[in-house]
Amino acid sequence: MKHLPAKYKAVVLPEYHPNVIRAMLGLKIKEKNIPILKENEVLVKIEAAPINPSDIAFMQGGYNIKKTTPCVPGFEGTGVVVKSGGSRSARALEGKKVSCFTQKDSDGTWAEYFVTHPEDCISLSNDMPIEQAACFAINPLTAYGLFETARLNKSTAIIQNASGSQVGNYIRALAEMAGTEVINIVRKKETANMLKEEGAKHVLISSEDDFQEKLKDLSHLLKAKTAFDAVAGQMTGILYNAMPAGSKVLVYGGLSGQPIGNIAVLDAIFQDKHLRGFNLNAWRKAKTPETIHEITGELQQYFIEQKLVTHIQGSFRFDEIVDGLKKYLGGMSKGKILLTP
Repeated sequence: MKHLPAKYKAVVLPEYHPNVIRAMLGLKIKEKNIPILKENEVLVKIEAAPINPSDIAFMQGGYNIKKTTPCVPGFEGTGVVVKSGGSRSARALEGKKVSCFTQKDSDGTWAEYFVTHPEDCISLSNDMPIEQAACFAINPLTAYGLFETARLNKSTAIIQNASGSQVGNYIRALAEMAGTEVINIVRKKETANMLKEEGAKHVLISSEDDFQEKLKDLSHLLKAKTAFDAVAGQMTGILYNAMPAGSKVLVYGGLSGQPIGNIAVLDAIFQDKHLRGFNLNAWRKAKTPETIHEITGELQQYFIEQKLVTHIQGSFRFDEIVDGLKKYLGGMSKGKILLTP
């Protein structure tokens, strides 16, 4: 395509640092050359990219994906495909609005331009708002995949911790549409009050003394046989031990930073309980392209109809990255921060 610049601006992480403040202050804005594309690559002109918890962990070197530094962070974003490398699937995306993501050892989405592969792009409806499209490739699909497991497990009720998160919000909305009860677990009373104001029926605060007793009573009463765990550590065992026989706990995050523990051995042996991980990439790869197209189309319609909503608390230019990160770190539960050119 015409009118491509020779260079573009990008946020660059020179090196990982376990101290998040030092990692954040080490970020640089640099000019990079527009790359020559390989056959099965596309060039996306980024319109917006979010800051996710995984991005914070990545900058600290604590995420499961590590790239060769210096590199451009950012796992997802949205924009328009302005050039293709020439393969059939790449050419088919030229001029299309897409949600895109990457977990490869290559530059990420915190830049004016981003190179990725057609299979890592989701074609978007023109009715999909930019701010919703920017956060579409990871969390909504994670929520869908998790909730699909609950449906396959024939769960009439589910348990989820970190319920004030974006994934938690999506799961609650999907459950409401399906008529499934949700036991929501949060750490703070303020978050519990917020969820109740939004209509959540069952909200438990994990810091309260009688939390485990309440969780066990409620999970047995509602027959909650599927739990989604974003915290890990001792919380995994607390969920596992509280649930009825035949239950499943799916771990999809490790916010505690601790190994899984506290699992009752006799429950594992005699109550047919199961513990497994959920990996979005593996879930996607197990689906046919046609099925993924159907799922993403369904999810987009929910966003267009505002049945699903990503809460956005602010927007910053790429050259304001440090200010954007400070605001996000100061209140992740308030919503996403978007980065824009």
